[in-house]
Amino acid sequence: MNQIAEPRPPIEAVFNPHSPEYLDNPASQCLALLHRGRLVWYEPWQAWMMTQLPDIMNYWKNEPLSSDFYDWEFAPPRPPEDQWSNFERAMIGHSLLADHDHHRLIRKVVSPAFSRNVVDNIQRKIEPDVKRLFDELGKPETFDYLSEVAQHIPFISITRMVGVPEKYWPDFKKVVLSFTETWNPTISEERREAARQDCNRAIDIIKEVIAERRLAPEQDDFLSTLLRVEATTDGFEEGDIITLILALIGAGADTTLVAQQWSVYCLLKHKEQIPVALETPESFANAFHEIHRWAAAGKMGFARYAPSDMDILGHQVRKGQMVLLMPHLRYHDPEAFENPEVFDVSRQFDPDILFGYGPRYCIGAALAKRQLYLTMTELFSRFPNLQLAEEPERDEQDHNAIVFKKLLLRTGQGDD
Repeated sequence: MNQIAEPRPPIEAVFNPHSPEYLDNPASQCLALLHRGRLVWYEPWQAWMMTQLPDIMNYWKNEPLSSDFYDWEFAPPRPPEDQWSNFERAMIGHSLLADHDHHRLIRKVVSPAFSRNVVDNIQRKIEPDVKRLFDELGKPETFDYLSEVAQHIPFISITRMVGVPEKYWPDFKKVVLSFTETWNPTISEERREAARQDCNRAIDIIKEVIAERRLAPEQDDFLSTLLRVEATTDGFEEGDIITLILALIGAGADTTLVAQQWSVYCLLKHKEQIPVALETPESFANAFHEIHRWAAAGKMGFARYAPSDMDILGHQVRKGQMVLLMPHLRYHDPEAFENPEVFDVSRQFDPDILFGYGPRYCIGAALAKRQLYLTMTELFSRFPNLQLAEEPERDEQDHNAIVFKKLLLRTGQGDD
């Protein structure tokens, strides 16, 4: 006699990234979604969720879905070209959301700007700024790592790498913290418009810096490299330079801020592994994968949009519907990772999908890992007795990741 399967609860009853339970321990909810199906409709976000890594990698590689925010069914109308501001010229007209062939051209011609030698040089540039930041911090008994250190690192790294002169820093700083909100589908229109205006002001600054640099192009920074590419590459123009800089901001701003706090938290929870994690830049790059996996701090995944009515994994997806690629759901799956509850900075990752995969692999990945390594090395060398002063409270307001309201650390200066 066949047994009748009990009906499963709706997915929103077992998966809610904004719930206190998810903020405290997302693993069980991620696994519930992972095992629900390859493509799952999530009513609260009006979005499909792609759960299985082979499917996600295939869609990353072949790009049948759109990355263009304006293709989302709930996006504001795409403005006509004669009404474009700086923001639309960057986001619509050039390489962030360009056609696939142009995007591949851009990635090919600028790839030398992210070589190992270049990243080593970037580290040398930002290292004095990081040391100065810790010098200004001094030797307090306790301090909030988020406000005193982490929130400053992305800005330092991006401006030094790109070559934005310090005279522009006060006006440029705000956009580093708000740029990614310009395409976030979950925030209010008012908040997105404010971020869009910040972006317009930042592009004005970038254009001014570019004009200055054209008069003195032989400098050792990313912007000078892009100007040399522009001079020798048909189809590569100033708009592409601007959007590449914005891509670095997007890759290095709020995502790096999340990475900073979880790197400190995880290493302090597993202090015996700090020497292994910080032995070399390469060892930390691997350790950071484990930090990202163990923390499982993601909420939304990678947003894509159906460019037409289409069949996706056996489901009829309407034109304009959002499809979220959710590779982080597997981070605590014992079928994917042996003993997933164990934190091990020597764990091997194959495939490496931490920063995406395929043509739109994160352009700032090497910079992100190196700035993290530099900051962690400086932190733990200055404060070898460092410990958490308290268990940090999660911030339920963040739309994209599990983050802390503050990260209070005790330096143990008198414990030597």
